Amino acid sequence: METTTNDLMANSRLTFDDQVITKITALCAHEVDGILGMDGNVMDTIADTFTKGDNTGKGIKVDVGEQQVAIDVDVLLEFDRDAQALFHQLCERVSARIKQMTGLQVVALNMNVKDVLTKREWQQQNR
Repeated sequence: METTTNDLMANSRLTFDDQVITKITALCAHEVDGILGMDGNVMDTIADTFTKGDNTGKGIKVDVGEQQVAIDVDVLLEFDRDAQALFHQLCERVSARIKQMTGLQVVALNMNVKDVLTKREWQQQNR
């Protein structure tokens, strides 16, 4: 009996570890001008996403299902920036990238602002 592509696809699954969604989210947050970091130094967070470091998901929690994903992100914002506009940008970027890369639909993205810092304050803290 011949196995067709349709038969194969009907019996196959594509899954993603939580860490994959965490990495995509971290990289998207790094692209949003005005988000200084995620619950700490953004460079540490980005570096951790490419290693097996203990802080891989620092400031990001994900709940990945078969078709959907929910994300919580703790961020540090730059002083005098529009938090709602930054939230909107983050939602758009994360949703689009996760859909494009994984096919999963982001059903919730919650951004919790942990602190507001000037760029200078943030740079001094992260030397």
